[in-house]
Amino acid sequence: MKIINIGLLGCGTVGTGVAQILINKAELLQNRLGCRLNLKYIADLDTTRDRGLQFKKGVLIKDAFKVVADPEIDIIVELIGGTTLARDLLMQAINNSKQVVTANKALLATQGREIFKLAAQNNIDLGFEASIGGCMPIIKTIREALVGNHITAMTGILNGTCNFILSQITKDGSAFDQTLKTAQEKGFAEADPSLDIEGHDTAHKLALLNALAYDMDINLDVIFVEGICGITPMDIEFARSFGYRIKLLAISKIHSKAVDARVHPTMIPAENLLSAVDGSLNAVMISGDAVSETMLYGHGAGMLPTASAVVSDIIDAARNLMSGHPTRQPLPMGIRADTCCPYPVLPIAEISTCYYFRFAAVDRPGVLSKIAGVLGEHNISIKSVQQKGRCVKGAVPIVMLTHLAKESDVQKALHQITGIDIVTQHPTLIRIEDALD
Repeated sequence: MKIINIGLLGCGTVGTGVAQILINKAELLQNRLGCRLNLKYIADLDTTRDRGLQFKKGVLIKDAFKVVADPEIDIIVELIGGTTLARDLLMQAINNSKQVVTANKALLATQGREIFKLAAQNNIDLGFEASIGGCMPIIKTIREALVGNHITAMTGILNGTCNFILSQITKDGSAFDQTLKTAQEKGFAEADPSLDIEGHDTAHKLALLNALAYDMDINLDVIFVEGICGITPMDIEFARSFGYRIKLLAISKIHSKAVDARVHPTMIPAENLLSAVDGSLNAVMISGDAVSETMLYGHGAGMLPTASAVVSDIIDAARNLMSGHPTRQPLPMGIRADTCCPYPVLPIAEISTCYYFRFAAVDRPGVLSKIAGVLGEHNISIKSVQQKGRCVKGAVPIVMLTHLAKESDVQKALHQITGIDIVTQHPTLIRIEDALD
């Protein structure tokens, strides 16, 4: 029986999960694949930690470059993370004619252009299913299952850390810092959670999804990104009173000849399916001209869910090697590089949506009319207003929902309102995604 040798780079949480599946389910995979997968090497700086698995002598080594240089290795699996050493190893593996699998969304979102180009030049498969949405087969869905569709929009919850935090605040009203600490204790958040809570992890994933869905170049730098640090229990409670939930969303829509691509906290109607996606779960809704709307849902992180996606790419690469056509699967981004569309990303100032504003206003007559007057001067129409209790001495929260308004007009209006003596702090803004305004 044919043997396909695998080199695993990185044996942290996900790497351990991949090793666990390859070892504990070797017979199942062999029966489904028709060949034997042999985990020849695992490269990791820590070769002594107990991972709950029994490795053959010599499998666990420190030298990752030895693994990518080994002529017997057929598939390299990169799970080191980061954008420096991981890039060097991945590029060397491709140049050495290894099929490659990675879960490294940051590397692909920032340097994917050259990596995908090199893979295509060398007829190499590059699997990256685990880089977006954990166990959700979002890449295969867009690249293969929906290949006959013009995709027009994608809306997703793509970061389990942020979704857990917002879900917990919604559930028990706890403060952001307290909920973040709980997420860290449960293993849902890193010791340094900034990449997650500031929205950049979600933006990495959205950049890749845009390229897959719209046949466009990867353009992370022009995606608008705003994190969840400014969301308070008060905002979540006001959202609930208006019939909304707050989620950190990746939003992507085709607008004529441009793409509206952004990541920010968003109010969505309680009846929207995404509003019920709680805890560390992820979900993506995709709109296509043939299928209308479809949704994927599942664990976006965790050892075994993410490892499951990595193993699916390993199996794809192994099947291609078995067939004698190592690049039998679709091109990594689903389209030839010379046919990519030059879609620009719409600047955030040009988008139009509905808005939630919360003002800490001085407690005196005429304040509400002054705020409404400034908004009206900037073509912003108020849909609903609430004014409840005192948040601090001498100030009251005034909350407004708007009809559709242009972002540039909104920013000018808020800047003007902040500059007069009717508010005591900078207004809170949360964008709203309604099916219809």
